[in-house]
Amino acid sequence: MKKFKFTIRGNTYDVDLKKIEENIATIEVNGTLYEVELEPEKKTSKTPTLVRKVILSGAEKIEKKECGSTTPVRAPLPGNILSVKVKRGDIIKRGDVLVIMEAMKMENNVMAEKDGVVENVNVKPGETVLEGDSLLEIV
Repeated sequence: MKKFKFTIRGNTYDVDLKKIEENIATIEVNGTLYEVELEPEKKTSKTPTLVRKVILSGAEKIEKKECGSTTPVRAPLPGNILSVKVKRGDIIKRGDVLVIMEAMKMENNVMAEKDGVVENVNVKPGETVLEGDSLLEIV
């Protein structure tokens, strides 16, 4: 198949690769036949994996400190607030519709993920919000 010339520690070797079957190669080195076991090549991705740290803006850091034990309800998508179905002090249950917003030309119900009491309402109808903005807070 292929012929090679290797020099190892000053000694020259004529190597003739005879055949390769699965992971066994038959080679001839200076007239002597050898069977050599080949290790499978480890495949590595050439595409690097990006790992990014989540960096909180100043407003988010302050908001989290102020909330304490409150849970913010965040906007799932950027859009416009059509109506707010709750007010401060309302007792809510998991699955209750809290806010109706228009996003991507569709009406979306923002529902409570847990039982609680509405602590603060941060939006009103007609406002525009971005994804991740705090709509209201639940205690």
